[in-house]
Amino acid sequence: MTDLDVYVIVPTYNEADNIEDLLAQLLALPVALGVVVVDDNSPDGTGQLVDKWAAEHPGRVVPLHRPGKLGLGTAHIAGIKQALALGASRLITMDADFSHNPRYVPAMLELGQSKHVVIGSRYVSGGGSRNCTWKRIWLSKAANFYARTMLGLKARDATAGFRLYRREAIESIPLDEIFSSGYSFLIELIFMCQRRGWQIGEVPIIFEDRRKGQTKISRQEILKAQYTVLRLFMRRLRGGEPRRPAVSVSSS
Repeated sequence: MTDLDVYVIVPTYNEADNIEDLLAQLLALPVALGVVVVDDNSPDGTGQLVDKWAAEHPGRVVPLHRPGKLGLGTAHIAGIKQALALGASRLITMDADFSHNPRYVPAMLELGQSKHVVIGSRYVSGGGSRNCTWKRIWLSKAANFYARTMLGLKARDATAGFRLYRREAIESIPLDEIFSSGYSFLIELIFMCQRRGWQIGEVPIIFEDRRKGQTKISRQEILKAQYTVLRLFMRRLRGGEPRRPAVSVSSS
């Protein structure tokens, strides 16, 4: 346990080209925070680089090593559980490839004073994308339209992985019951947050295509996301969510 109450969770697989720059920028922010890096035994040595940073910044950089590539969703869950165990009251999830720039973290924390979930959003006023192919932009917009329409999601950027969760919101979610393991995990999690009545806000960001390395989104991930939305749509029709005690919504 440390005195920090903000932790950033960064799943990694083959991000040796980016992870040191990302850690340096996160630790340099005018915010006291820690970073939990969940590495899936990256062949390029990402995990070893994180270990070096953890030795130099004990308590602020926390490595979490997994035996292999087990999926983005389970990496998020492992990192969330670790951050909660460390005493986090606010948790931020982000990618390691600089598509999510650390400079937006303070604005997300500020909005998190009045919202339970904050999304770093491409699709609100002031947000957008940079250096992305037209195909990737079209795919993102189509996925968001599909998810928002089918599931009644209010967030403009429902597929974004750059998010802040307050502790009370994330603790209300039965993480081990989330079926999705890949990028569709993000859709399922925001669906569950909204259904539980948590207040969700969005901060505009400029999403930048990764600077180094290769994208991890595959055709299989796209198909899984489509299946996830259909499965959650059927749950929405049944109207049985949530089946837990109602949560209170505060403004603080």
